Amino acid sequence: MAAHHKMDDRVGRDRLEEMAQGVIGEPLDRPEGELKVSGRATYAMDGLPAGCRHGVLVRSTVAKGRLRAFDVDSVERLPGVRAVIADDRFIKNPAQGMAGKAPAQDTREILFFGQPVALVVADTFEQARHGAQILRQEVERAEDAPVSLDDPTAQLDTPSNKQSSSGDIDAAMRASPFTIDATYTTPGHASAAMEPHASVATWEDERLTLQASYQMLRYNRAELADALGIEEDNVRLLAPYVGGGFGSKLGIAPEAVAAAIASKELGTPVGVAMTRQNEFEMVLRRSDTRQRIRLAADETGRLIGIGHDALVTNLPGEKFSEPVTQATPFLYCGDNRAIGHKIARIHRTPSGSVRAPGEAVGVTALEIAIDELAAACGIDPVELRRRNIPDQDPSKEIPFSSHMLAKALETGAARFGWSKRNASPGEVREGEWLIGLGMASAARVNMLIESKASVTLTKQGRATIETDMTDIGTGTYAILGQVAAEMLGLPVTDVETRLGDTNLPPASGSGGSFGAASNGTAVFLACEEIRQQLCTKLDCNPEDLTLKDRHAVVGNRRIPVVDILNGEDIRGEGHVEPGEAEDKVRQATYGSYFAEVAVNSVTGEVRVRRMLGVFAAGRILNAKTARSQCLGGMTFGIGMALTEELLHDPRDGHIVNRDFAEYHLPVNADVPQIEVELLEERDAWANPLQAKGIGELGICGAAAAILNAIYNATGVRIRDLPATVDKVLPGLA
Repeated sequence: MAAHHKMDDRVGRDRLEEMAQGVIGEPLDRPEGELKVSGRATYAMDGLPAGCRHGVLVRSTVAKGRLRAFDVDSVERLPGVRAVIADDRFIKNPAQGMAGKAPAQDTREILFFGQPVALVVADTFEQARHGAQILRQEVERAEDAPVSLDDPTAQLDTPSNKQSSSGDIDAAMRASPFTIDATYTTPGHASAAMEPHASVATWEDERLTLQASYQMLRYNRAELADALGIEEDNVRLLAPYVGGGFGSKLGIAPEAVAAAIASKELGTPVGVAMTRQNEFEMVLRRSDTRQRIRLAADETGRLIGIGHDALVTNLPGEKFSEPVTQATPFLYCGDNRAIGHKIARIHRTPSGSVRAPGEAVGVTALEIAIDELAAACGIDPVELRRRNIPDQDPSKEIPFSSHMLAKALETGAARFGWSKRNASPGEVREGEWLIGLGMASAARVNMLIESKASVTLTKQGRATIETDMTDIGTGTYAILGQVAAEMLGLPVTDVETRLGDTNLPPASGSGGSFGAASNGTAVFLACEEIRQQLCTKLDCNPEDLTLKDRHAVVGNRRIPVVDILNGEDIRGEGHVEPGEAEDKVRQATYGSYFAEVAVNSVTGEVRVRRMLGVFAAGRILNAKTARSQCLGGMTFGIGMALTEELLHDPRDGHIVNRDFAEYHLPVNADVPQIEVELLEERDAWANPLQAKGIGELGICGAAAAILNAIYNATGVRIRDLPATVDKVLPGLA
């Protein structure tokens, strides 16, 4: 019988605190790390099945129009070419994440430049690529194709569920001695995961097996079945290792559908791997944004009004829109509040979830505006934020489950040496370099997603975890093993974790920073079930049982677990799902960033010299993997602040910088020695582990700390990200 827990209220006991093995929270290595660094971990395109053909996607070369025909015959005559898949089934746009249904559409309609329109399959990748490059398309081009956020012909949608207000923000702005009313813009971003999308499809009768690179397998299985028009039970997905996702692999992408269709038609396995250029054009981008932020404060710097209006972009008909204002309703106090959200329908690569959708760009803009308010009020930026921490969620008037922002601000300021900062911009110089310090708050919503897992304690005294959860480079193998080892009193080397197979219990998947807490709780519950069965065998109460170092301790007895098992396996199943708790309290994670930059007074070049992040995310399950996630998030922030932006041709919206040579990710030379401090926290409202998400927290506001440091160094306020030299230099003059 499965151990089931629905989060309707706070948990009464911290069961992990009662355990004795001592591995939870420890900075342990990843158990699969050696496989990855030695090349033995099998990713989607590794170990191709015998007879596997190769497919290459063909892209549209117009922003909007209708496909009329392809010159299929000339390509099919090429050496090695087995098929050109260019029918209505392939054009269907699959759902993007969380098992949404594919939207109804004209299957020959082109909606963006780079849209996949066909697949060429051949014996070798090179033959397929050649065929894809020369396949001629007959297209009826449409002239009415707005391709930018600024195009006045773009339709503007106003989703009703993303508008809110209380009080009178306009009156607050008129009455306040200190106000900020400014507009901030952020460009589109690419997820830029190391492993491109890849799928290998194999059919056995009517059953499809797809080895692929995806984040949320139980949802992806449903999406693929929907796209193919088959029963979900006839789809099996395999993704034991995923080379990064950052949101781009939340939902299935065109290569999965194309590989499945081609394999079915040819009767052989077919593998389709996207090129880097395909990744940029065909998958997802973070929406560009325009954000107007209004702040009104009294004489003491206390906020009495906050307004945040966002304009984002997406394709016509797409449901997703970047949740830019997600943290604004609860981050700071202010009785007069207004949240607005509009979507410009344009013909660019569709926008979707990229790491920390919403807060990554929304908190960044808000934190620059808060810095501007601090300067206007003449109040230290740390102090201004501290004064405006609300006692409860101002938008819902419910308590916080826990709140660590003040602690993060105080800890970060002390550790970084913030008190030594010169508050006057442009006053600190080292030769031709202007030096400045900046800071920002971090905030990210916290979520729990339904998840299941099974754990087997074998007769040999070892444990096996089974779940279709994925590890996208975040440390899932490590933390699930630590949870089971702690609960069952085993060394982590005695725990095997099996992931990434939809034949296993359906997990939350990796996304939204909910994976560790959600699936970790499912493993925890399965272990609780095993402990209960051991108690039955020992005739004792659960609170009297201690498991440590492969032994059970009850009263004065210390018994090897293998002796209790007596040649039998014990299996436990865990099932967690969200409940009323998420409506009773506001759950969020918090942190702070501090950065020092040097700006060249001659060239406008910006260098980040040091950076600190302080974060609170409930119980930390593995200090090493958690710190690694924060380092990655802050590196993301450096890219957002200084280098990363998708550039689109204004004529047809195509992405100009569609590779790593031109899309400038921060590299080693751009990234200083980043420091991370993880604060001690427990949140009994979050889940039985009392752990919260940390993967995306590290990016939510990180760029703002750097932009604020640039202002402190130079007096130049950059509101149009990223802060490239062409934007910094004119202000220096």
